[in-house]
Amino acid sequence: MDQNKLKQLLEQFQQQKIDISEVLQQLRDLPFEETDGAVIDHHRSLRQGVPEVIFGEGKSVEQLATIIDRMQEKESNVMGTRVDREKAAILCGAFPEAVYDPLARTLTLISTPVEISGRGKILVVCAGTSDLPVAREAVVTARMLGNEVEEIADVGVAGIHRLLAKTEKLHDAAVIIVVAGMEGALPSVVGGLVAVPVIAVPTSVGYGAAFGGIAALLGMLNSCASGVTVVNIDNGFGAAFAANRINRSTS
Repeated sequence: MDQNKLKQLLEQFQQQKIDISEVLQQLRDLPFEETDGAVIDHHRSLRQGVPEVIFGEGKSVEQLATIIDRMQEKESNVMGTRVDREKAAILCGAFPEAVYDPLARTLTLISTPVEISGRGKILVVCAGTSDLPVAREAVVTARMLGNEVEEIADVGVAGIHRLLAKTEKLHDAAVIIVVAGMEGALPSVVGGLVAVPVIAVPTSVGYGAAFGGIAALLGMLNSCASGVTVVNIDNGFGAAFAANRINRSTS
C-alpha cells in the first residue's frame, strides 16, 4: 500500500462508501506480514515511496512465489533481482504477467502503472559489454522506480573517443551511473566531464589482479574527480536506488 492508496481508502471511509470493518481488513497486514521464511514489509511504500524489492539469490522458487503472491494481493509492483533462468521460468509460468530480463536477472510484475516522477533523466554508462548485466540491472531498477532512463554501452577508456562522442547525452543527464570493471577508470573520466552526480559501480569483471572487482572498487574510491560516489561491487540495484533518490521530484 502506498500513500495514494491509503489516502483513497481513508477518503472512502470519510465519505461513508465503506465501513470501518473493511478499512481494518485492508490495513490488517500493515506494517508487515509474516510468511514461511519471510516477513514482507508492506509498509515500505509509505516510508520510502517504493515497495520492497526481492533479492532472489538464495531463495527457493516456493519462497519467491509466496512473496510475489502476497505483494500482488496488496497491488504492489513487484521486482526481484538476482533471479536465475530456472527460477524465472517457473515463476513466469505461475505469474503470466511477469517479465523476466535474462541479462539483468530481474523479474518484474507491474500491478499499478509506473509514473515518471524523476526531475530529469538517469543515464547508465557501461564500460564494456561484459559489464552489461550489472548496468542492465541498474536500468531496470531505475525504470521501475519511476525514472526516465537511457543506456550507453561499451564506451570504456580503452577507446575514449567512443565516450566523447556521447558528450551531449552526458550533459543532458540529471544523474549518471557509471559501470566498469578491470581498473575501474571510467567513472573518473565521466566525473571530470560533468557537473551532475556520478555514481560509480565496480564490477567483478577482470583478470586475476582485478581481484573480483576489488581493484575497480579501490580505483573508484580513489577517484581524482570530485564528488564521485561509489557503491558495492556488481550492485547495479543499489546504484539505481541512490540515483532515484537524487532524481526524485520534491514537489
